[in-house]
Amino acid sequence: MGATMLSLFLKYTFIVVAVALGLYLGLLGLLTTPSFQAHVVYLHKIQMTWSKNLNVPESFGFLRGQVTPFSIKSPDGQSLFAWHILPVELYRQHEADLVAEPAGFVSDSTSRAAFNLLRNDPDARLVIHMHGAAGTIGSGYRVPNYRALSAGQPSKIHVLTFDYRGFGYSSGSPSERGLCLDATAVVEWAMNVAGIPSSRILIVAQSIGTAVALAVSEHFALQSPSIVFAGTLLIAPFIDVATLVATYSVAGTIPIISPLAKYPRLFSYLRTFIKDRWSSKDRISGYIRAVTAASEKYQLTLIHARDDWDIPYIHTQKLFRHAVDATVSQELTDDEFELATSEHKQNLGAAGSVVDWRTDHGIIREEILETGLHDVVMGNPVVSLATMRLLVAADPSFK
Repeated sequence: MGATMLSLFLKYTFIVVAVALGLYLGLLGLLTTPSFQAHVVYLHKIQMTWSKNLNVPESFGFLRGQVTPFSIKSPDGQSLFAWHILPVELYRQHEADLVAEPAGFVSDSTSRAAFNLLRNDPDARLVIHMHGAAGTIGSGYRVPNYRALSAGQPSKIHVLTFDYRGFGYSSGSPSERGLCLDATAVVEWAMNVAGIPSSRILIVAQSIGTAVALAVSEHFALQSPSIVFAGTLLIAPFIDVATLVATYSVAGTIPIISPLAKYPRLFSYLRTFIKDRWSSKDRISGYIRAVTAASEKYQLTLIHARDDWDIPYIHTQKLFRHAVDATVSQELTDDEFELATSEHKQNLGAAGSVVDWRTDHGIIREEILETGLHDVVMGNPVVSLATMRLLVAADPSFK
């Protein structure tokens, strides 16, 4: 009887293991296909707006007329859905005019009072927000983030947020090239249509949005003449897609691809199938070098929480290292880097630690928080403070 039970146990164990292995190998096979990769990397089909209408911002908690829903055209003809969000104090000052306007989607955003309040105020600042994977600009945890971005100066800081192609109401399908085109189009709308100079534009991004932000920041810095923004704020960035999948675990506990990283040849082979590589480590270095070569000033802040389950905070530490190395003539050794940065490191106890790397061309700041998770951190005061710090560093008269 005991032998029979053991035999059955081994049999069913073998079946379960075989099925699990088969599903895992099937998943790996699917991950080698570009279409499935896009769904996994961008998660753009997951809306997370619970059937709410993005053309009715009031249903997300905004005041009537506080948000202008409109669209921006990408260079290749895609329609990018966007929100222009007024800061609360500025809204209060012009409430009557804003409430009187028709609600809903606007085909011509330049005809609205909100647009004129942005374009005609020489002291206005514009935060261009680039969100992470999954959801839309109206997904639950993102809406409070916009208030945090303008909290430092609630009469002057406007927010422009948009959905990449394939997300929400935006047309098309996501890709690395496509998202870079989208971000470029949004920035050019801000500069050329709204008339906001790059010195009054702050790029703020989270998660995969940080890869987009670095791509667009480098792109404009490489123009002749170089175009540099007031600053770039990256929250929970990653090194590149290959490194991300090598470190990613579901809920921080269940690894997907990371076990294969222990086999370098196999993992290197699988890396050849990655279509959208999003090499932020190369772009952050390229951005710093481009700004330096143009004799301009960069203001770059990286923020990451130690308890981030989605993207481990070591990604920010390594990106910071790449940025620092781009400021010196010869790459620092590990010991040299540790010694150099330790002189600038400030321990804030339960709030984490900060390192400011200062050069003749600007400041690169690394903030490692003890807590904040991956998404919650975006609405915390640390982001409001970082936003104001960057804007004031770019223009000390802004208060």
